[in-house]
Amino acid sequence: MPDSVRGDVTQLLARSRNGDHAALNRLMPLVYDELRLIAGRYLRQERSGHTLQSTALVHEAYVRLVDQNCEWQNRAHFFGIAAQIMRNLLVDHARARMASKRGGANLKLSLDDAMALSKEREFHLVAIDDALTTLSRFDPQQSRIVELRFFAGLSIEETSEVLNISPSTVKRDWILAKTWISRELSGPARPAESKA
Repeated sequence: MPDSVRGDVTQLLARSRNGDHAALNRLMPLVYDELRLIAGRYLRQERSGHTLQSTALVHEAYVRLVDQNCEWQNRAHFFGIAAQIMRNLLVDHARARMASKRGGANLKLSLDDAMALSKEREFHLVAIDDALTTLSRFDPQQSRIVELRFFAGLSIEETSEVLNISPSTVKRDWILAKTWISRELSGPARPAESKA
């Protein structure tokens, strides 16, 4: 995204924060392509033949974004929240799909494999979501860093800005979180749903 557009996005978010509801309508054309990139990242990680399309995911996420009563800090914060909403939409969709089937187990994979979007291994969003949820219980900051870096595609500097921490802290926590999640994902496979 060119710097002039980044500035426009930040300016529109500031106007929205100050009560200009029309600013969010002017925002959509500026952020649409980047939201589609985030959606595409998520959907590439899903099984082939996924019933959600990136356009539908972007539109549903955008509807939820504009309904947020949020104090938008800047464009990185906006895209971080957008990625979180898309993640939640896809996880809800995946959980509903898994609930409609019998059995099934989470796959084992490393976060680096998932990040490389290796074609030899299937990425399993629910397993990543479960690992992030567990991580957030004892280190919410590391969980948020993974979400912003891995899912939203934010840089170290953008993540630092969103979380209001130093880039060196982001780098350190990113490494620790990747290591922990990789260990969590490569552990024994757990049932996808509890048997009642």
